[in-house]
Amino acid sequence: MDRLDVCICTFRRPSLVATIESIAAQDVRGTVALRIVVADNDETPSAQPLVTQAERFGVPIHYVHAPARNISIARNACLDAAETRWIAFIDDDEIAAPNWLARLLAARASAEVVFGRSHAVIGEDAPRWLRDGHFHHNSIGARDGSHNGYTCNVLLDREFLQRHAIRFLEPLGQTGGEDTLFFHDVGKAGGRARYERRALVYEDIPPGRATLGWLTRRRFRAGQVHFLLRRRDGAGSFREVPLALAKLAYCYAAAVATLPRPRSAAAAFLRGTLHLGFISSAFGARIYAEYGKKAGR
Repeated sequence: MDRLDVCICTFRRPSLVATIESIAAQDVRGTVALRIVVADNDETPSAQPLVTQAERFGVPIHYVHAPARNISIARNACLDAAETRWIAFIDDDEIAAPNWLARLLAARASAEVVFGRSHAVIGEDAPRWLRDGHFHHNSIGARDGSHNGYTCNVLLDREFLQRHAIRFLEPLGQTGGEDTLFFHDVGKAGGRARYERRALVYEDIPPGRATLGWLTRRRFRAGQVHFLLRRRDGAGSFREVPLALAKLAYCYAAAVATLPRPRSAAAAFLRGTLHLGFISSAFGARIYAEYGKKAGR
């Protein structure tokens, strides 16, 4: 029988129980021995009662206390606690479709990384442009070979990671972008990536995230991390600022021109904000801290 560890990093989210329940309901049970690794990123072991509650679903759960408010520490704790060659990551606010793991496992041939798709579930009270624009979805554009990925829905070859000493960078554990650099390093080490859009998880988007402000901050940080990637590859210098400025001006002009079409205007504005983040990093600005400020990520 195949064995698989499913890793969940958590920080003060009661939805962890529902996530674990969806893993217990996977249709691979009986052919794959599942174990869940929960890494609690809170200063105190606040998720332990939730893990105890979720034990009723019948899947073994290994709890790790991995403080404090640094997502890279929690992700690395999962890597350390895992025992199987292949491991999956899912977020603590997601619900996996019953065939999620089966789809990921079926796609792992000739790959060290398999990305699935995260579908955002947004309330009807959110603006229509935001719901129709799919700004919260996580996918890699159906491009096999892309390493611009995420840890909310992924299958990883842990032996490959160990062989190349690939870890999540702790200095980015409160800013975000740690997964972007992680998968960038996987690609540089020769890791092959696949995308399986049918490996689906669902993420409820709370009202606090269903706003243009939240998307703007997230896109700004993405631009900052992109500059770090460029610099990591020996580029990423001040000489790239003029081109980024031109792109920013074009995107913001497009946002103004398309104001009658809010979805298009928002897309152009957010694209421009990514370039603004890139420019800010070129001038030495600190990366916007996304995690660790308050309960709930």
